[in-house]
Amino acid sequence: MLQTPKKSATLINLPNALTLGRIAAVPLFVAILYFLPGDLARWLALAVFALASFTDWLDGHLARRWEQHSQFGAMLDPIADKLLVAAALIMLVADQTISGVHVFAALIILAREILVSGLREYLASLSVKIRVTQLAKWKTAIQMVAIALLIAGPAAQAHISVSMDAGLALLWIASLLTLWTGADYLAAAIRHAVDSDRSDGA
Repeated sequence: MLQTPKKSATLINLPNALTLGRIAAVPLFVAILYFLPGDLARWLALAVFALASFTDWLDGHLARRWEQHSQFGAMLDPIADKLLVAAALIMLVADQTISGVHVFAALIILAREILVSGLREYLASLSVKIRVTQLAKWKTAIQMVAIALLIAGPAAQAHISVSMDAGLALLWIASLLTLWTGADYLAAAIRHAVDSDRSDGA
């Protein structure tokens, strides 16, 4: 029977290694779509994206199960997620898989990621931590499925006629959930900022 790993005092435990691997997957993902031709690029990029997305769940699961939480991992995990999503959306807009009005859905998602990163940094300076809501988790799941369908794009269209339409529809759903959850972060930041100002002025 395998022993459950104990708490690790080192920076590089398995959950953190998976997070670092997700960051390393970003330039590989971009290079595949940029340098390789046609359907081959699509399927390989999809495989890299899917594997990287899976490690997003796996590193958190292992960190909780094995009690290997660390500040290093807590810092890197959201950075890895945002790099992966941003790189995928930028590449999909660049090759016009996402085009026309649908670009606004991608912009909403990217803008929210930047906004939330700034708000988290500000709230951390106030020693305030906001828990990830269930709605935010659903947003992330829908967003990842949408991006995966769009990466497959034309390569999958011959086999699954609704893949592109489904991907774009889910991208819009994710963008609307993004606005909702982003507004929650903004409201919390404003509330804590006002409370902090009142405390300083008291």
